[in-house]
Amino acid sequence: MQVAKIKLSGKDPKQLDAICNEIKEIAKKFGVDYRGPIPLPTKILRITTLKTPCGDGTGHGNATYDKWEMRIHKRLIEVQADDRTLRQIMRINMPQDVHVEIKLQS
Repeated sequence: MQVAKIKLSGKDPKQLDAICNEIKEIAKKFGVDYRGPIPLPTKILRITTLKTPCGDGTGHGNATYDKWEMRIHKRLIEVQADDRTLRQIMRINMPQDVHVEIKLQS
């Protein structure tokens, strides 16, 4: 039987966990085996910029910076690929900022 690897990524870990719980409930309901959710390493995107447009900083030689970061959280779930199960998983209402990737492996 094939295995579906479902990789979820997004900015809000609570949303990802809620979707993972929905997928687990579907797998339990249809009686198929599943593994996960497996938390994958969080990707941290950092940007540092000067606060002043002229580039002088505060005027005393100390430049002041704004530091911004965005964290991308990832989860992986493996589910036995059954037609009914995959159809139900595809019907889950996903938030707009959650990216889903499904791969089938035999």
